[in-house]
Amino acid sequence: QVQLVESGGGLVQAGGSLRLSCAASGSRFSFDAMDWYRQAPGNTRDFVARISGRRSNYADSVKGRFTISRDNQNTMYLQMNSLKPEDTAVYYCHADGYYTGRPYDYWGQGTQVTVSS
Repeated sequence: QVQLVESGGGLVQAGGSLRLSCAASGSRFSFDAMDWYRQAPGNTRDFVARISGRRSNYADSVKGRFTISRDNQNTMYLQMNSLKPEDTAVYYCHADGYYTGRPYDYWGQGTQVTVSS
């Protein structure tokens, strides 16, 4: 049973920084790609950033402020700088791809990020 567990969320003032982590357990293979999504109350779950190999891409709203990275053990990070109140949301870790020809799609339970003005 693969599990993704996020950590590092919390309350921070506008302009501050947080570093989120996503640790995977139960997987016998390296994920093809991992990403971060976020969902504010009443909103849809929106894409934040994705990393696949050495390539990464970001939502326009976070470009230049957030940095996604991962290690070789299916652990992913999101360094969030210059945070704004509109970054307030539950942040979710996600991994998807194919293993032995079969698709997989995993989600974490989310971690709350609150940015005060």
